[in-house]
Amino acid sequence: MEQESTWSKSFTTKEQVTILRRIITFASPFKIQFAAGILFGVLLAVTNIILPRILQVFIDNYLSKGTATNQIIGMFALIYFGMTLVKIIFWYLNLYLYNMASEQTVENIRNAIFKKLHTLGMRFFDQTPAGSIVTRVTNDTETIKEFWSVFLTIIQGMLGVITSLIAMMLLNVQISLWIVALIPVLGVVIWYYQKFSSRLYRNMREKLSLLNSKLAESVNGMSIIQQFRQEKRLQKEFDETNMEYYKLRYAMVKTNSILLSPVIDFLYTLSLILILGFFGYDSLNGPISVGVIYAFTSYARNFFNPMTSMMDSLSIFQDGIVSSSRVLNVLDNDEYTPQQHKTADAEIQAAKIEFKHVSFSYDGKHNVLNDISFVALPGQTVALVGHTGSGKSSIINVMMRFYEFFEGEILIDDVPIKNYPIKELRKKMGLVLQDSFLFYGTIKDNIRLKNPAITDFQIEEAAQFVQADTFIEKLANQYDSKVIERGASYSTGQKQLISFASTIVTDPKILILDEATANIDTETETLIQEGLRKMRKGRTTLAIAHRLSTIRDADLILVLDHGRIVERGNHDELIQQNGIYYDMYRLQNSGLQNEDSMSENI
Repeated sequence: MEQESTWSKSFTTKEQVTILRRIITFASPFKIQFAAGILFGVLLAVTNIILPRILQVFIDNYLSKGTATNQIIGMFALIYFGMTLVKIIFWYLNLYLYNMASEQTVENIRNAIFKKLHTLGMRFFDQTPAGSIVTRVTNDTETIKEFWSVFLTIIQGMLGVITSLIAMMLLNVQISLWIVALIPVLGVVIWYYQKFSSRLYRNMREKLSLLNSKLAESVNGMSIIQQFRQEKRLQKEFDETNMEYYKLRYAMVKTNSILLSPVIDFLYTLSLILILGFFGYDSLNGPISVGVIYAFTSYARNFFNPMTSMMDSLSIFQDGIVSSSRVLNVLDNDEYTPQQHKTADAEIQAAKIEFKHVSFSYDGKHNVLNDISFVALPGQTVALVGHTGSGKSSIINVMMRFYEFFEGEILIDDVPIKNYPIKELRKKMGLVLQDSFLFYGTIKDNIRLKNPAITDFQIEEAAQFVQADTFIEKLANQYDSKVIERGASYSTGQKQLISFASTIVTDPKILILDEATANIDTETETLIQEGLRKMRKGRTTLAIAHRLSTIRDADLILVLDHGRIVERGNHDELIQQNGIYYDMYRLQNSGLQNEDSMSENI
């Protein structure tokens, strides 16, 4: 039996009130605008009950008695026209002030969730699909914007209902009470709708997130999909999810069509029957006022019309509650980036690195690092080698403070790493990943990374340092050449060279290379090896090595296996041990010799 998803359950009334109270706090900076908008809403409601009253007086006192003159007709026309203009002005100010405050509130929410995402630890992004995150920041916040308009509809509706009820009471208390007696029927409908629709909208949001995740995955992996001819399989999966989403949308439309406007129209029709019935019965005993009938039916329409709007907005309300809860879930997430000590103020000087008995687990249960200990003296290069899954990248992850370690200690210059502010670590550590990522903009922007302190001269100097100038200066616009999304117009090697330049331009004291040459062709690798050697000079370097030939000159090589250091030493020492490193080196050399033989034969 399939387990019921958390998101498929209904919100209780208490949960909805809690969500509502919390999401409203984002509106507090704009409360004056909201208050002004509501004030004009009150004036609008008052105007709406004055207009029928004007016509009632005109009909009963002048038209029905035949005493209307051109002057009186003109006077009432001007009064009615003037009040209509006033109504339009109140309506405009009501909508403009309230909706502008709503837009600013949603902007506040979107900024808050985007800022929050940058404080979350890497574990959150490991566990949450990118499409789901995008949905929270875009679709859900956009829904909250529509959701905010529900409050305006409710305020306008309540004002309309209250003022219309007061006006009806002043005309005829008995008929007004009969109309009010219809309200409990509406209450039952609203109760049932909220209970049913909240579960429906939660399911819809879950399926929409899944759709976005599948779409993002397909777009990002399109080359792999086409290479392995997976189009039909992914299309089928997308169609199935899309159909499930469609069915939920269909159920929502069907529910709204049955329980919202039709119910209000039915109750309004009953109220008209009551009004006409009572006044018809009174007409049997004598004449009745036509103006009063007109005013009463107008007030009844003004009494039920806001209810139609409020009922129609219930669907938006439920959707907004679900979206708000999803946004709040991100804002409440406590998977923060590893925290430094509150009094952290140390500065990296010599850049000595020491791991002392460090163990680490991604899930809190299964260690991927076990009792890791080593020292990298200032200016030394320590290389990490091992098969896939041996723990190389995990050492880098805890060193960069992407993940928190809970056993052992990491020291820089004999000071615990948690005593350094994150800003200091990011400033003094340079990281080059295996898969370089370029932002949309120019080459200059990607090297500078929006740091205004870095000059154009420093950018060009950094590019020359890592040999990136050899291809940049051949481009038509050189350093101002455009970079499209993910740097698709440049080769892997060129992107990596730009990444090297963006790292070295900050002049870091610690250099971390995560298989930085793994995806680079042999010719480009040869080109940047000299740059890498210069980058490492005078800097403490941790390098994950894919090609062992690139770390032969490392001061210390650590061989990892299943999260443990099983061999350590320099290249010559490890070769003499005839262990894992020796086997890996011999295997790679054998492969290179085979490639050379094939090249000669060709």
